[in-house]
Parts: sequence; structure tokens; C-alpha cells
Amino acid sequence: MIVFTLTVNAQELFTLSGKVTDDKSAFPGASILIKGTNIGTTTNFKGEFSFSLKKGNYTLIISAISQPKEVVINLTKDTEIAIDMSDSFVNLNEVLVSAVRVKNTSPVTHSNVTKEDLEKRNLGQDIPILLNYLPSVVTTSDAGAGIGYTGIRVRGSDATRVNITINGIPYNDAESQGTFWVNMPDFASSTQSMQLQRGVGTSTNGAGAFGASLNLLTDAISKEAFGEINNAFGSYNTKKHTVKFSTGKINDHIEFSGRFSKIDSDGYIDRAFSDLKSYFLQAAYVDDNTLIKALTFGGQEKTYQAWYGVTKEEIETFGRTYNPYNYENEIDNYNQDHYQLHWNEKLSDNWSTNIGLNYTYGCGYYEQFKEGENFADYDLSTINIGGEIIDETDLIRRRWLDNNFYVLNANATYKNKQLEFIFGTSISTYKGDHFGEIIWAEFASNSDIRDRYYESETEKNDANIFGKLTYQLNDSWTLFTDIQGRFVKFDTNGLTSDRDPINVDEKYTFFNPKAGVTFKANNNNNFYLSYARANKEPNRNDFENGVKTSEKLNDFELGWRFNNETIKVNTNIYYMHYKDQLVLT
Repeated sequence: MIVFTLTVNAQELFTLSGKVTDDKSAFPGASILIKGTNIGTTTNFKGEFSFSLKKGNYTLIISAISQPKEVVINLTKDTEIAIDMSDSFVNLNEVLVSAVRVKNTSPVTHSNVTKEDLEKRNLGQDIPILLNYLPSVVTTSDAGAGIGYTGIRVRGSDATRVNITINGIPYNDAESQGTFWVNMPDFASSTQSMQLQRGVGTSTNGAGAFGASLNLLTDAISKEAFGEINNAFGSYNTKKHTVKFSTGKINDHIEFSGRFSKIDSDGYIDRAFSDLKSYFLQAAYVDDNTLIKALTFGGQEKTYQAWYGVTKEEIETFGRTYNPYNYENEIDNYNQDHYQLHWNEKLSDNWSTNIGLNYTYGCGYYEQFKEGENFADYDLSTINIGGEIIDETDLIRRRWLDNNFYVLNANATYKNKQLEFIFGTSISTYKGDHFGEIIWAEFASNSDIRDRYYESETEKNDANIFGKLTYQLNDSWTLFTDIQGRFVKFDTNGLTSDRDPINVDEKYTFFNPKAGVTFKANNNNNFYLSYARANKEPNRNDFENGVKTSEKLNDFELGWRFNNETIKVNTNIYYMHYKDQLVLT
């Protein structure tokens, strides 16, 4: 005889349901998490949500990516609640990045990173290193310690194909299209939240997103005054010192806040030191319908160069920390300052607008000692010393970059119970000077101090217009469409650092459509399908190599999101079809 025994401990479940609103308007896509658990959901387009829970006390954390709002519930029966987010100025702060972000229910593959997520990992390393736990992300560090020159790759695409924005303002260098995090040391300490979109993602500002786009939202206004001193110490003589403060909301409307940081590290690689300073200052005004933020941030970096690759034989001979550079001042020395002004206005329950202005100034050089350089490569004349013709010399050179970057962003949002429509424009102008100087030479020939042996000037104008529509057909189906037109003009003339002539006058017009659908099967499961097209203009190095053809990408995404009391799963498959892709050969 076989006996089966089954024991079941049953406990009554109650329904906790509700609606999240922004005053009288539904708040779709808000994240609701039960504190201390893995139970969570998002509101539908009507702002509604529902949980099945046992009797007890619960704290709901409601957020729209940034600073959350907490609601305490004593659940003893089926309960329906209303949560109004209009009393939180954080909602206004979110509009600063609403044009480049997607909601949790959107058919775009993405990850949200909150301030709390960053604080757990922030020991002074650059933002790419703090994000290397995310799917499809690979990071690099020249010095080997995550401080100094670092880079990020997403789905195998390098940094020139990962679009970066700060409060919706493009951060990628307009010419190289790369991102130099070393110019913003300890910026994570002034970041409220981030969203990483893998693949083409939604329309964004600046250089085209091929591998991904990463948008950062800087610190929200603090209700309470505070002062904070933070010190961290690590391997390779790494030290981070941060001072941070806020006045809190003065007279319930005005706040001043700031941060100053100093980071030093010897690096893992020989001589690969970093000497980094940065600051972040903000003045803000907020009321029920208005948010105005004026902020400035920047950094000064001195880093010993450690980017040059080494061979297997060199590693076996000299060790893994070998650095072929040994001139004592083989350094980068660069300073970059950003000035932003943002004005967000809630016009009514349905309409809101946002305007952003930006000016960035950067100037600096990298210094190199070179042996046996040919006079002709520096526009020097041969000299005769005691009957000996001299046409080579040891020298120290500096290669400079001096640039200005101007941006205007403007967008408006209309939403009702079934749809959200965001439309706007971004216009930017970049002006950059490249030049080189010889600061010392064994044989100076006919050169004078501060002579420029090469020089070129670049101007790049970039504009886009876009419209994004999210429409909820019913409780299960949501449609998404996004159309962008982008217009780029690139002009440069002069000599490259190799003294080769460069003369570029190119225009590009891009049409970037995107569309997708999300199906919510139940409170635990939703599926999405999307298509997106992107185009990318050549960067300066491409033009120097004679490449003028733009790259094209068609991105197809299929994903599944699952969330219950114990498990959270986000998974997707994708197909990215490139045309005229530029790859290293």
C-alpha cells in the first residue's frame, strides 16, 4: 500500500488595489514595490494597480524612477486606496528626462538604476564601472582600477555607439562621439537615477544610439537641509573625499545644493596615476506647477597615460602591470565645465513643457616625449651643425583640444487617460580647435615657443525633431510609436595631428522610425515586441580615413517581463541588422 500525504497551510488573501494620480490625472507606468519584499507591479494607463496579500502591515514604495513616495497600509480586508503624487516635486523633476526615457511598460529593453543602487557601489569609480553588473554591459579601465580613463560597451558596441545624455543634454563628444567619464569624476554622487536602454531604444539627443543609450538625471531637490562628508579608501592607494550639502527647501520653494570631490589613485598599471577634482552646484525653485534648476558641474583631470596595448611577450617579460610609457610627465591634463538651465512648467492636468539650455567649455592637452622624430613631421627645417646635417630630434609635444558646445532642448507632453504624446526638438552647435605645440626639443631648428605644427577647426551643427505616442487600447494592449528626423552638418579644415590635410563639408539627413506593442497577460507577465531604425554619421577619425558614408541599423526586439512575490525576470532576444557598419580591421 502506498500512502501520499499532503499538508497545506492556507491563509486568506486580501486584495489591495488602488489608483495613482498626479492631482486629477492618472499616473501610468509608476513603479509600486512592497518594501522589504520582491513583490512589485506597475500602474496601467489608468494609473491602476492590484495586489493579493495576506493580512498585515505593508509599506508601498511608489516611484517614477527617481525619489520614491511611501504609503503605509494596515491590510485587514479588501482595500482600495488613492495615491496622489502631485504633492511631490520629484514628479516635476522627472519631466527633465521624460523625452529620452521610457516607462516600465514600454516595448524597449531597458534597466533603471536608482540613487540607492548607485550608493551601494559608489566608492569613487567611474560610472561605467558602477554599471558593469547590468546585462550586456562590458567595461574597461586604462589604469586597471576603474578610476581615470574608463569605457563602456553594450552588446559589443563601443562608446562611440552608446548615446549619453545628462538631464536630456547630449554628453558624447560631438567630433569623436566618445564619452570621457574622466572629465566628471565622482559624478555618481550627484546622480538621482539612470536608465540604460539596450539597442536603438527611444529617440534621443546627440550622436545616434547604436549599442545603447544611457540617460542620467542629476540630484533632485532635497526637502531637508543636510551636510555630508564621505571618505573611501581602496587598493592601489586609491582615495575618495566628498563633501556634499543642501539648504533644504527655503520658504518651501528654493534650494541650494552642491558637492566637491577629490579622487586620487596610483592605478594598477605602472605609473597610471589619477589626480581628479570635480564639483556640482545647483540652485532650484519649485512650486506646484513650476520647476527651475540652474546647475553647473565639471572636473579637472590629470592622468598618466596607460592606454597603449602591450604584447603577450612583454607581459611575460615585464609583468601584467607593464606600461611602455616612462617619461615622467606623459599625462593628460584637461578641464571641462558645464552650465545648464532647465525650466519645467505644468500647464494643466494634461499639458506640461520643458526647456533646457546648456553651455560646455573644455580645454586641455596630452603631453608626450618622442624620440628621433623627423623634422618634416613638425614643419621644421634641417640644420647644419659643424658640417653634420640634422633632420631628427628628440622632443616633447602637447596636443591640444579647445572646444565650446551649445544646446537648446524644448519639448511638450500631452496626456490623458488613454494616451501620452511627447514632441519636441533639440538643437546643438559644437566648435572645436585642434592644435599641437613643441614645448622642448633637443634640436629646435627654426621653431619658436608656442609654434603650432598643426591646427584645424571644426564646427558641427546637429538638430532633431521628434514625436512619441503611447496609446493604451485596453487593460492588456499598449501601442508605442516614435518618429524622429535628424539633421547633421559637419565642417572641418586644416591639418590633422599627422599633418595630413583635412577638409570636410558634409550634410546628413536621417529618418529614424520606431514602433512597438506591449501585451499585459496578467499582473505578473507582460510581453513586448518592437522595431527601431537608427542612423549614425561618421566621426572625426572616420573622416580622417576618408570615410563619409553613414551607418544604418535595424533593431528588432522581443521580450518577456515576469514579476511575482519571489522572482523578477527580464529577458529578451534581439536581432540587430547593420549596413555600412564601420569596424576595426
